[in-house]
Amino acid sequence: MSVFSQGSIRKIVGGENSIAELPSLAKDLNAKNVVVVTDAGVFATGLVNKPIQLLKDAGLNVSVINDVPPEPSVAQVNHIYEQAKNFSCDLLVAVGGGSSMDTTKLVSLMLKNKCTLEEMVRGTKPVERGVPTLMVPTTAGTGSEATPNAIVLVPEENLKVGIVTDLMIADCVILDPAMTAGLPPHITANTGIDALCHLMECYISKKANPLSDTFALQGIKLVAQSIRECYKNGSNLKAREKMLLAACYGGICIASSSTTAIHALSYPLGGRYHIPHGLANAILMPLVMDANKDSCLDKYYDMAVAMELDVTGKTKEQVADMFVKELYAFNSDLNIKCNLQEKGISEDVIPELVEGASKVTRLLGNNPKAFTHEEMAEIYRKLIAANK
Repeated sequence: MSVFSQGSIRKIVGGENSIAELPSLAKDLNAKNVVVVTDAGVFATGLVNKPIQLLKDAGLNVSVINDVPPEPSVAQVNHIYEQAKNFSCDLLVAVGGGSSMDTTKLVSLMLKNKCTLEEMVRGTKPVERGVPTLMVPTTAGTGSEATPNAIVLVPEENLKVGIVTDLMIADCVILDPAMTAGLPPHITANTGIDALCHLMECYISKKANPLSDTFALQGIKLVAQSIRECYKNGSNLKAREKMLLAACYGGICIASSSTTAIHALSYPLGGRYHIPHGLANAILMPLVMDANKDSCLDKYYDMAVAMELDVTGKTKEQVADMFVKELYAFNSDLNIKCNLQEKGISEDVIPELVEGASKVTRLLGNNPKAFTHEEMAEIYRKLIAANK
């Protein structure tokens, strides 16, 4: 067995109304001055009101940064860092989706390390753990609450860059399904399929190991059981709880085995054409998984069993085909689609998409199959043809 490692969160608290544990967790981290980090959309819904009030009622000083943008750039993260620095915080609480959680993790590191974000993007490694962080996800998707990763946009290169270090794994996580109950159906769909991508990619990755495999298969099972129900009936907290667990399991897997080609090919779609991360992954998912299937038939069989598909009497090849068909069915049932032409994406830009994806060697090198430039181009051609 190859050597593997797993960084881990100090404490995870989950279940309906688990947000009530926020003050206790904050005090366990010796917090006095708390900064709540969120985005304008989450702030406008009032979702942050309860966490803020709980912290204030516990006698903590609370400041709020509510302008995290979708897909934040280096400059935008630097702006939020300056705000947090002015508040002299000793705990950062992220309430939101992947962008808010990724930004919080980066700001945490920046507050304790001498290297700048620009230097981290270029490969400089931070040496100290950041200001303590507590994550309250309001989407079930990125799993950022559990990962050692943060994604930041580098506009001058039209690319997203992943910064990876165990130093920014969150101290505490609260998985309260009520915090996701008001999520619109299309965001529920896009983020939920993003979680599924994490689980599947980690399971077939070259770095897959017994620990990540356990979380991946259980997470795939939870997604199959709950994502359609969450999409149709967002107030079903049992289904929401399953999806939150699945997303967190995906993050735990990423911390150990990492994602692969779906994410590598999606980065140029987000970095150059600003397609939301979850949506970019979702529309690529069945195409990339179809291209990968012959490289890991046994694992596709395992994932089909986890989804409780009927594999009786079928060959591994037939099961793999059935599994990929189910991925297409998810996208159809969840009404996941994107008019790429409206985004300026045509066959003319395929060479630049391939060029951008080929730079994401950290993920492409982890894929079970080594894709040639022509194979990546063919995936993009099929993607464009299917999303007009």
